[in-house]
Amino acid sequence: MESPYKGKTGLVRLWNAFGYSLAGFRAAYKHEDAFRQEVLLAIVMIPLALWLPVSHLGKALMISSVLLVIVIELLNSAIEATVDRISLENHDLAKRAKDIGSSAVLVSLINVLVVWGLVLTA
Repeated sequence: MESPYKGKTGLVRLWNAFGYSLAGFRAAYKHEDAFRQEVLLAIVMIPLALWLPVSHLGKALMISSVLLVIVIELLNSAIEATVDRISLENHDLAKRAKDIGSSAVLVSLINVLVVWGLVLTA
């Protein structure tokens, strides 16, 4: 069955999408400890990147790497919620899906370290 909201177009669709995005952000913040920690990290690191004496490109790379962690964590949280919705029983495929999502978060955090390290030592 198709969503009844798929027929919306123009500004109505954009407004609805914005509301759904805010609801998703609030849900992640309320239910996901890791997301709250990464938001705190972003609240510290983004202003720091703007303050540090690096090029505009360096600032953009530093900020983008931090925001990428937020994006990946949101996707990982969505995967985990979907898997848990399907079943709470232990299953190899459920574990694999959750582990792969967690690995994506880890890679994005390593990316922050690499980008910040390269920008700050350039």
